[in-house]
Amino acid sequence: QVQLVESGGGLVQPGGSLRLSCVASGKDSGTDFSIATMGWYRQAPGKQRELVATMHISGTTDYGDSVKGRFTISRDNAKNMVSLQMNSLEAEDTAVYYCNADGSMIRGGGTPSLFRSWGQGTQVTVSS
Repeated sequence: QVQLVESGGGLVQPGGSLRLSCVASGKDSGTDFSIATMGWYRQAPGKQRELVATMHISGTTDYGDSVKGRFTISRDNAKNMVSLQMNSLEAEDTAVYYCNADGSMIRGGGTPSLFRSWGQGTQVTVSS
């Protein structure tokens, strides 16, 4: 399996900024993997999980309508890392943010398989 570890959540005032980061690693030393798409989703209380931003290995990005122009996703493919710079934060951005990665992996030199992994989630709270 491929594990995702997020960091950077917290409490910020409206209009402020936060930066989230997520790093992917193989669960054991025998796992090789390649990430096609990596990004962020969020889920607010009582609401469905929604797209925030994703980036394909080619550099193509996709943003949720509510964050366009305020959030910027970036990716370091060599480090299997994705970051999300969040500016002009609003109360409506309060949610648990989850890192997501899709790709392929090989365990112990076996047959390649597809994977989809999720991080444990990091809380972002926008409040005065």
